[in-house]
Amino acid sequence: MKLVNVTNSHSKMVYNQLEHTDANMIKVYTIGNTTVIYTDAYKHAEIVLKNSKRNIMPSEIEFVHKYFKRKLDENVYDFANISYLESPGLIEMSITKNS
Repeated sequence: MKLVNVTNSHSKMVYNQLEHTDANMIKVYTIGNTTVIYTDAYKHAEIVLKNSKRNIMPSEIEFVHKYFKRKLDENVYDFANISYLESPGLIEMSITKNS
């Protein structure tokens, strides 16, 4: 699997998110038909996996979790207490920042 950065293709969505939420950075990736949206805010980060054609596979969740754990500073983010929200075709991971 490979994450491909497609943030420039979603500029309208990124602009709206930055304008109307507490986010200070947004990146959009794809893994095939699955869209991954990474949002960084002052007190937390959120990673959303979305696929409108099928449910998210456990291997995709694991891959994205490992990718961001490797990319993000473990001294800043609390990876031990990630909260997950699941619904058909959608997974949201919320990672709080250490105080």
